[in-house]
Amino acid sequence: MTIALHSCGSMGNLTEADLSATALPEGIVWIDLIAPTAEETTFVARTTGLNIASRDELSEIETSSRLRSEKGVLYLSTPAVFRRDGIPITTPLGFVLSAGHLITIRFEQLPAFETFKTQIKVDQDIHPSSAGAFAGLLETMVDRMADVLEHVGAELDDISHTIFAQQSKKLANQPARAERNMRETLRMIGRLGDLSSKIRDSLTGVGRIAPFAAQRCVDWMPAEVKPELETLRLDVQSLNDYDAFLSGKVQFLLDATLGLINIEQNNVIKVLTVATVVGVPPTFIASWYGMNFKNIPEYDWAWGYPYAILIAVLSAILPLLWFRWKRWF
Repeated sequence: MTIALHSCGSMGNLTEADLSATALPEGIVWIDLIAPTAEETTFVARTTGLNIASRDELSEIETSSRLRSEKGVLYLSTPAVFRRDGIPITTPLGFVLSAGHLITIRFEQLPAFETFKTQIKVDQDIHPSSAGAFAGLLETMVDRMADVLEHVGAELDDISHTIFAQQSKKLANQPARAERNMRETLRMIGRLGDLSSKIRDSLTGVGRIAPFAAQRCVDWMPAEVKPELETLRLDVQSLNDYDAFLSGKVQFLLDATLGLINIEQNNVIKVLTVATVVGVPPTFIASWYGMNFKNIPEYDWAWGYPYAILIAVLSAILPLLWFRWKRWF
């Protein structure tokens, strides 16, 4: 079933709708459409007299398209965030708000909606009107996004402790494993940053919708609902500030992780450089005394061979001592 009719209070949900009817059942204030068919869209338009936007119309990003008021009816849209296989995805979400009905148009299963469906039946604080259902639904969405942002913040704290904690000796002696851990850390930070940015888009949309509805519905909106929208606007503002903080932390952790990866790579290059420098003098000495000329004086020495070995060993040790004295490794 992709259409659900809801009332506030003990009447609960009507899970089935007669699509051939010319009027809605008594007491219905919220109509929830999930990827509606043409027949369902026609039914809702016929019984409410309101226009139902298509997915393409709800996906438009212009402010004039997302926030419209026609003859006292509000047509609103915002991106909503959900997860599919752990990947954050945005989907268009539309609201049609009139004095008598709230219509929501969505194309995915959103957890906040499932939570609100339970609340609207038992929560006596939700005003039994379309505006009350609208404010309660937005509040549930904001609460859900706040919980997700708290989870993102906790995960970023754990990543921060992991990045800046001293590596164990066992891990320090396994550069390949350390590099794999760093790469996985980069992926985790990227996923959290992506989720945070998508939540910011949704918060921005809700932050525009709440004051717009409060200003345009003054003629028929219940007085009890207006303070809820104002509180909602302040909550969104504080969450936007927190999301901006998380975005800065994501960027900081990305820079720190990339910096540590560069340090590890530089250490590898340093080891190779030292090995190259240490190996050059013995190679030179071995090449020098490997020349087949009879007039080389050392060929006639009894201690010529040990002498050449000693010179080769010293030429390798002295650069190492020099690097150590300079504390280059």
